[in-house]
Amino acid sequence: MATDSTPNETPVSETPLNKPSSGNGSTVKPPGKGFRHYAGLAGSYLLLTALSLIILFPIYMLILRALSSPLKYINAGQPLHPVSIQWDVFQRAFIDANLGKAMLLSFAVTMIIVVAQLVTATLAAYAFAFLEFPLKNLFFGLIVGTLLLPIEVTLIANVETIRKLGMLNSVQGLTLPFLATAVGIFLIRQGFLGIPSEIRDASNLDGYGHFRFMFKVALPMSKPIVGSFIVISFLGAWNQYVWPRFATDRQKWQTVQVALKTIGSENPERLNLGFAAAIVAALPLLILLIFFQRQIVRGLTAGAVKG
Repeated sequence: MATDSTPNETPVSETPLNKPSSGNGSTVKPPGKGFRHYAGLAGSYLLLTALSLIILFPIYMLILRALSSPLKYINAGQPLHPVSIQWDVFQRAFIDANLGKAMLLSFAVTMIIVVAQLVTATLAAYAFAFLEFPLKNLFFGLIVGTLLLPIEVTLIANVETIRKLGMLNSVQGLTLPFLATAVGIFLIRQGFLGIPSEIRDASNLDGYGHFRFMFKVALPMSKPIVGSFIVISFLGAWNQYVWPRFATDRQKWQTVQVALKTIGSENPERLNLGFAAAIVAALPLLILLIFFQRQIVRGLTAGAVKG
């Protein structure tokens, strides 16, 4: 009677294929996240939380002082909580300081400055990035050097020029000295320099001229930097105080920052109106930062990480 013989089979290793093994056949376990890792993570969150509280505390105090009755808040020892809340303070501040007209004027002036700076900065940055002309580096250095000059250096000369041109108390007088800025030229030029030369060569082969290349290729590829510059330009134009203070001498031409100085500064019972007006004037900036926060981060970190 024949007996069935079973061939010797080599046992299959039960070690999963995706787990590495050591030289002696034992499985190597990946290192786990120990106490030190979680302690470092918790410390990072605690540090970020502390920094956030430090940054947000002045904003909290601004809202607190705006909502509290001024005299009762002072008599209570200026605590860290509202005292005798006045919910209508924002409406009163908007009406008493005539913020509606001042904010409308500031918005018009700001938009003119932002658009003009964007156009002039883009054209100049393109010339410094892609064109070749004599003394290009010297001219660029002189333009960047103007960043070292504070507004007080040219204030008197600019005021006299505006006065001789008959532009006091006008939109032209409020905007003319700020139609171009070295900051925008520098930032957008750096963005243009990051465009690979192969793309420029390919555009030349496709018959792209300078303006077509700038609007179809250069600006779309530099969108984060352009977006961050728009925010910077808007913030600078909206928060102007020194120049509007000297370029106007009539109340109806006061911008929002000048109007804030005239409210709640004399009567102690109206001190909270000044805080409330400052919050109302800051709302457009808050909305702008919320919508453009991604462009700001991408623009300011452009070129920081390669790969």
